Amino acid sequence: MAKELWKGNEAIAEAALRAGVEAFFGYPITPQTELLEYMARRMPELGRIFLQAESEIGAINMVYGAASAGARTMTSSSSPGISLMQEGLSYIAASQVPVVLVDIMRGGPGLGNIQPSQGDYFQMTRSAGHGDYHPIVLAPSTLQEAVDLMYIAFDLAFHYRHIVVLLGDGSIGQMMEPVKMPPFKEWPAERPDWALSGAKDRPPRTITSIYLGAENLERLNRRLQAKLARIQAAEPRHECYRTEDAEHLIVAFGTVGRIARSAVNQARAAGVKVGLFRPITLWPFPEKALEQLIPQVKGVLVAEMNAGQMLEDVERVLAHRAPIHFLGRMGGVIPLPDEIREALDQLQEKATRQSPAAQAAVMA
Repeated sequence: MAKELWKGNEAIAEAALRAGVEAFFGYPITPQTELLEYMARRMPELGRIFLQAESEIGAINMVYGAASAGARTMTSSSSPGISLMQEGLSYIAASQVPVVLVDIMRGGPGLGNIQPSQGDYFQMTRSAGHGDYHPIVLAPSTLQEAVDLMYIAFDLAFHYRHIVVLLGDGSIGQMMEPVKMPPFKEWPAERPDWALSGAKDRPPRTITSIYLGAENLERLNRRLQAKLARIQAAEPRHECYRTEDAEHLIVAFGTVGRIARSAVNQARAAGVKVGLFRPITLWPFPEKALEQLIPQVKGVLVAEMNAGQMLEDVERVLAHRAPIHFLGRMGGVIPLPDEIREALDQLQEKATRQSPAAQAAVMA
């Protein structure tokens, strides 16, 4: 199939349809409303279930119910709407049913505004609800990548019986780009053997998130931690761009990652050896791949549309082995390549001041 021009939210929705989503429950909120509107039209055309819930709280609990029956189900929202879903997401994680969630981020805290932001990094990677767990978090930087990641999201969700989040900022949802759509995926007709499907001819099954007694709940948590360890070992994804001989490294994700590519190209044209490390999975964070680059670089620039959320993961991985400089824009402001270049110049100065040679000269 040839590439066609798609709007981000609609491209993500169509990719979910082709990935096999059977039921969608959601509530409108800018800047992801076009995704819900597209599903409202296309799901009935395909004989699938669409329901606009009375709220985000209602939507996530409908998703929980459908997922417990073994259906390929999903929802989408934006930052304050995702906040309302936190309790339901925690129930889903404890019940270990597969769910796909799309979060098209907007400015915050609070209602904030409808401009693009990356302020949900903590909200999605640090648990997405109370308790000890993490969703799988996928962060595309282009619409083609958003489609490709959406297409595999249900595979990941069902393989691990886990929550999978496609995390994009508002510009991912609103931009238009050429996209090549994948074919419609075929799934087995039978439901998974854990699904609730009636117990006339078999022993009853139970899906629950309540485990009375500390020992019972600890056993559940140990099972969850073992699953998370498997995900951490198998699922980290990242992109390296011009890092082979890089002396300085930019770390950025999503839209800022694609902007940083332009800054890298500008810096290279000026003779600066800089590369880009772009995490695609924000959880599991691709820390081993980042660690491999650290011995060769003199400094790292972290660029985000927030006050420094991924920055904490980068600092944890680097463990003071290289100087770090941070560029953060908030409130829906998108950094430009020139701003990243300027921040890169500041990083170079910082790295020069902190180099062993410079410190030796000061001591002398």
